[in-house]
Amino acid sequence: MADVLVLGGTGTTGRRVVAGLRAAGVTARAATRKPDAPGEVRFDWTDRSTHAGALRGVAAVYLLAPIGEASPAVLVEPFLADALDAGVRRVVLLSSSAVTEDTPGLGALQRLVRAAPEWAVLRPSWFMQNFTGEHLVAQGVRDGEIVTATGDARVAFVDAGDIAAVAVRALTDPEPHNTEHVLTGPAALSYAEAAAIVAAHLGRPVRHRAVGRAEFAEHVTASGTPAEFARVLAALDEDIRRGAEDRVTTDVEQVTGRPARSFETFVQEEIR
Repeated sequence: MADVLVLGGTGTTGRRVVAGLRAAGVTARAATRKPDAPGEVRFDWTDRSTHAGALRGVAAVYLLAPIGEASPAVLVEPFLADALDAGVRRVVLLSSSAVTEDTPGLGALQRLVRAAPEWAVLRPSWFMQNFTGEHLVAQGVRDGEIVTATGDARVAFVDAGDIAAVAVRALTDPEPHNTEHVLTGPAALSYAEAAAIVAAHLGRPVRHRAVGRAEFAEHVTASGTPAEFARVLAALDEDIRRGAEDRVTTDVEQVTGRPARSFETFVQEEIR
């Protein structure tokens, strides 16, 4: 097949999608603002002049919306128009299990993608990888205290590798999926339960502190996140507190043919 353009191609899911595509013999272009390796191509959401070159000869796009934008459709809609004009037939959107097409702002992307000739919408739960790297939850792991507005509600955390495996199938299967996939891990956990698993593995205290929505928005803003997007994240935590993410699906196994990775396995293999 023709090339696949992977937006956010050096990020958490994007680099895994690129690796999966290349392992399958598909030419993948990793889109990034600062390409510095073979197979990377310059792409900047705010610079439309970078879009044409990134899209040339591309048949499918893994679409990761602009990070930190509460209303990303303003940037995504003209890009998708350019993509379809350039001959792209298939678009696979990385969305969220907390977002439907009726969700203000972020939901508009799902409606846009469904207009492509071939499409899939990936709606993963919260990433296991949030507990590592530079994420605010990971900072909480290092500090010994994870702060959320989720109360004692549960989330079926999902591994980024599983998300990428589903994306590769959605991008390359002969028959387009033309559906959404709600992706979760095999069990739902509260942040307190997840913190206890992490603490047992590390051999030191890691606890969860539940705060209110407004206090959490302030906490996120203090980490450097724009205030408007911090309020979006706080609202998502509030939805979790009300039980929106307390569910487990089998979509990962149905699409890939293998079970989703467990949180315990992730912690044992990736948290140091």
